Order: sequence, then C-alpha cells, then structure tokens
Amino acid sequence: MKLYDVYVQKLVRWSSAVLLAFTVFVAEGAYIGPGSGVSSVPDSGDGMTTVAAILKNPQDDRRVVLRGNLVRKIKHETYLFNDGTGEIIADIDDHDFPPQPVTANTKVEIIGEVDVDRVSAVEVDVKSLRIISK
Repeated sequence: MKLYDVYVQKLVRWSSAVLLAFTVFVAEGAYIGPGSGVSSVPDSGDGMTTVAAILKNPQDDRRVVLRGNLVRKIKHETYLFNDGTGEIIADIDDHDFPPQPVTANTKVEIIGEVDVDRVSAVEVDVKSLRIISK
C-alpha cells in the first residue's frame, strides 16, 4: 500500500510541475505589451488605427487593430473591410471567424498585421476577429 502512495505522490508532483510550466509558457507567449519586442504602435491613444492611416503610410508586418465592417467577400478567405475612413483587403482564415454569422452590417474588430506586397495592394493579414455588435 505504501508503494502505491509513493507513486501517486510522484504523479501529482509531476503533473503539477507540467501544468505550472505550461501556464507560464502560455502567459509569456500571449504578452505583446512594452518590452515584448513586438511593434504595436497605434495611430490613436486607444490602441486603434484606421484604414486611412495604414494606406497613407503602409509598414510591412505592423500590428494593427481596426473596427468596422466586412462589406463583401472577394474570394475564399479574402474580404473587403471598411472602417469609415477607407477600404482595405483583409485576409481572414476560416478558422478565425467566430461561430456566430457575420454579415455586412456586423461591426467587427480585427487584429492583424499589415502586408505590403509590391504586386498587389496593401492588405491586412487578420490573426483575430471578434464581433462588436450585430
């Protein structure tokens, strides 16, 4: 019976150590604030930027947060996004959409990176999409 208790204690300790290490790893990987080395300089004080600001000064791989509407689907995983200041192509993977339907009238927030390609227009490679209001 004592041998069984020793194994259980070792299993509990090992599981706790793995869980703690995983939690620290996840928390560290998700941080993108000061000191993280990720450039996230927005145009306004509230962390948001605008399509007009992106198109005026496109910087490849710049992190952006935009609020507006997906006004139409251009092709598979490619949409036209409008925030009231202009329109830009948004590349959104199917798995990044929420389970709720998104229409042209649905206000969304997208977080992504600017993609500057000399052949095509300036685009946003969307990493996250959330519904703000229907």
